[in-house]
Amino acid sequence: MSDAEVIVVGAGLAGLMCATTLQRSGVDVMVLDGADDVGGRIRTDVVDGFLMDRGFQVLNPAYPAVQQHIDVEALGLQMFGSGAGVLREDGLAILADPLREPEHILDVLRSGLLDPAELLALAKWALPALGPVSRLTSGDDTTRADSMADAGLSGPLRRVVDAFVAGVVLEDDGSTSNGFTQLLMRMFALGSPGLPQRGMRALPEQLAQRLDRPVRTGLAVDALGEGTDGCAEVAVAGETLRAELVVVATGAGAAEGLLGIPAPKMKGVVTDWFTMDEAPTYLDMLIVDGRQAAGPIKNTALITAAAPSYAPAGKHLVQTSVLMADGAQALGLDTVRAHAAEMYGVPTGEWEHIHRHEVQHALPSQEAPLQTRKPMQVSAHVIACGDHMDTASIQGAMVSGQRAAQGYLRRRTQQP
Repeated sequence: MSDAEVIVVGAGLAGLMCATTLQRSGVDVMVLDGADDVGGRIRTDVVDGFLMDRGFQVLNPAYPAVQQHIDVEALGLQMFGSGAGVLREDGLAILADPLREPEHILDVLRSGLLDPAELLALAKWALPALGPVSRLTSGDDTTRADSMADAGLSGPLRRVVDAFVAGVVLEDDGSTSNGFTQLLMRMFALGSPGLPQRGMRALPEQLAQRLDRPVRTGLAVDALGEGTDGCAEVAVAGETLRAELVVVATGAGAAEGLLGIPAPKMKGVVTDWFTMDEAPTYLDMLIVDGRQAAGPIKNTALITAAAPSYAPAGKHLVQTSVLMADGAQALGLDTVRAHAAEMYGVPTGEWEHIHRHEVQHALPSQEAPLQTRKPMQVSAHVIACGDHMDTASIQGAMVSGQRAAQGYLRRRTQQP
């Protein structure tokens, strides 16, 4: 007797995507998670009416998996502007998509960042992102730093691109796979990111609500094993649960502990959340530091300019994000405030600090050469999935969970 045909360990996007895919095919699924709610690394804290996603995150509706499996309209997605504010030595410049943000055309022309040679180099580096995806995921791959250098991209525009990308891939040394970087740039070209009305938590919650069996939270798995009859066994909270298959959809570190799969290097971020009486900017875009001597903040945004639901009426909310590799855990608030004051051009001493998120394992490192399809089968009755098995993104997590489910369903139909 089994407790479920399939037990999924981990209620992040990969685990929930796996469970919903299996359920649609008539598989009895049980989902377990050690946390107090679903979402994995995608969680939203609520403090005094402010919504704060753990380690500033956004949802890009251009992701194919999101388009296919998520009711984006039900999320009430609130869109950021298509562009960025760029702090330069002589003040704040604006780079924006002239087609999506025509009101900023003059700002872009005055930015001082449109050097023809640099624009040509940027095009040489970036245009492959709009070509066949297969060219980005196969063949030769190198680091994004080497690829940019090969394209001749340098100078002020290179610093802007580096600053923007650093806040997305959570590194500023250029070590990320160029293929992966261009996959992300492709998504930014095809769609503008936004924030759900109820915070990023709404994304995993939507998947979880489709399950016939509610996710069992607060249950950390102690060990996996195999019964005498060949079924998989899951030791959790003093009991043993049995299933035909166990899918380990945890983070990379937990998967290493349960399965012995070597975890990739993880990258961290520290996000501080502030509220203030007066909005420090009108921009509904990210702001990055494009100076040669840039400060520690990789990106910041007036969240409520794009997503007013993130704060009580009449309140403003700003996030600042610093790479944990920069020693952000020890970075004092005075340093963060000082850099934010430079980026917004206003005093920040009176800003009220609401919360700090220190996310040590925010993203798996995605090094060159890019490998998007890691083997998932661990044993006859155990499969592993997660963004560390695919690409380090919402798209990668969802696709990984779907792949795990489809692999089991193929095997199931082939059984006599």
